[in-house]
Amino acid sequence: MKNIKKITLVLFGIGFIILSCQRVPLTNRKQFVGLVSSDQMMELSFAQYDGFMDTSKVVSLNNPKGAQVARVGSRIKKAVEDYLIQNNYSQVIDGYQWEFKTVDNDQLNAWCMPGGKVCFYTGILPICQGDEGVAVVMGHEIAHAIAEHGRERMSRAMAAQGITQVGAVAAGVVTKSEDMMQVAGQVLGIGTQVGGVLPNSRKQEAEADKLGLIFMAMAGYNPQEGVAFWQRMKKAGEGSPKPPQILSTHPADDQRIAAMEEMMPKAMKYYYAYGGK
Repeated sequence: MKNIKKITLVLFGIGFIILSCQRVPLTNRKQFVGLVSSDQMMELSFAQYDGFMDTSKVVSLNNPKGAQVARVGSRIKKAVEDYLIQNNYSQVIDGYQWEFKTVDNDQLNAWCMPGGKVCFYTGILPICQGDEGVAVVMGHEIAHAIAEHGRERMSRAMAAQGITQVGAVAAGVVTKSEDMMQVAGQVLGIGTQVGGVLPNSRKQEAEADKLGLIFMAMAGYNPQEGVAFWQRMKKAGEGSPKPPQILSTHPADDQRIAAMEEMMPKAMKYYYAYGGK
């Protein structure tokens, strides 16, 4: 009897995992996301985003830096939304509340949380060198949200905590437990820590690079700027200590540039198809 119960639980678990998978738009990669709903992710995301902005120095939209980020973000947002709607992926952006904010911070950083909450640090803008450079970063960060990378990391992290908690989340019983909030803080893009999800994070970064080139191309920005931007990032990082690649959530600069060059013919097709010259 015990063996039958164990077999039943295993089969249930396998079936649940299968049902909890979906495909990423454009790349068609299968991902495990079903332990946390999109609504739950956005609720957690919005709360963390607001909390971060409340304690940060937000650059006004009247400032050229803040205006630039908002302008490029709005243009890519429209292109991505139009594409998703035309290709029957409109459910991906259900509940989105887009925001494009710039924070006065010297770090070379930017991020986008589930639900379209984007933040650029002023420190990365000199590396961008203009709207197309901002579009490289913006496309990449928006790609993380569209591909539901945060939800994917959250589902895997919750699964690692045990079937009882996972089952409660899946059933909608647990919505804001202390454990869930703690996990959310680690995977949503603000202060992400080294952990067991790193291999997936590196895979997600590479996927976001590819999607980001397509997204910026759809908005009329030349994706070739992606290679130039990462060459500038590489130069900016020379002489600065970097963690070994195995402990980094981002691909090595040379690896990233090579992958973008390989992806470029496909990205340029989108650029020309959407009116690029």
